[in-house]
Order: sequence, then C-alpha cells, then structure tokens
Amino acid sequence: MAYYANIEAGKVVDIIVAEQSFIDTLDGTWVETDPNTKGNKHYDDTNLNEDSGTPLRKNYALIGGLYDSVKDAFYTKQPWPSWVLDETTCIWEPPVAYPDNGKPYDWDEDTTSWKEIT
Repeated sequence: MAYYANIEAGKVVDIIVAEQSFIDTLDGTWVETDPNTKGNKHYDDTNLNEDSGTPLRKNYALIGGLYDSVKDAFYTKQPWPSWVLDETTCIWEPPVAYPDNGKPYDWDEDTTSWKEIT
C-alpha cells in the first residue's frame, strides 16, 4: 500500500492509502506521495532522522497544498509575498533567516523581518 494524492487544477484535494491497482480504477489525477519525505530528504518514521531512503516528490502532499507537474513536486502555498521557493527542497524560504537565539518570532511582511514575540 502507498499514499496517493488526488490533484485538481494543481491543488491537492484528497489523500488516500491504497494499492496501485485500486488507484488505476479511479477517475482523476492521482499522484503517489510519501509521508517520510520533506525538503527533498527521506526520514525514518520513528525518530524523524534522515535515512538512506529515496525522497519522493520533494515533500509529502497536504490537502490544500500544491502539486507542480513540471517540478514533479508537492509544496505549500506561498506564506508571504517576499518568500521564495527553494527549487531543491520546494520549501518556502524567507529573505532573512530565522534568528537562532532560542526566542520565538513571527514574520513581519511590512518590514520583511522577524519580530520577537513578547
């Protein structure tokens, strides 16, 4: 059994677990996805450690997310206009890295910077 995403107009509308033979009987566009794939890396399903598995379509599909057939990749909607899609991972990247000081931050699109949550 594998996971399959139903795609309509580039958007993920459903995800099911099924055999390929069942998927072949369904109407629509169904694309295999892997819950252990994120950022074009494969992770084990117990400790979330990167493993030697082969990543599938950059990221696991999410309902409401996007599928790009040219990139053959799943990814989320752009969270902010200033963020750019990393073509290798298909994860949206902010123009400024998240601060690495242990404090919580929210993105401020008006200033395109991270603002500490107080």
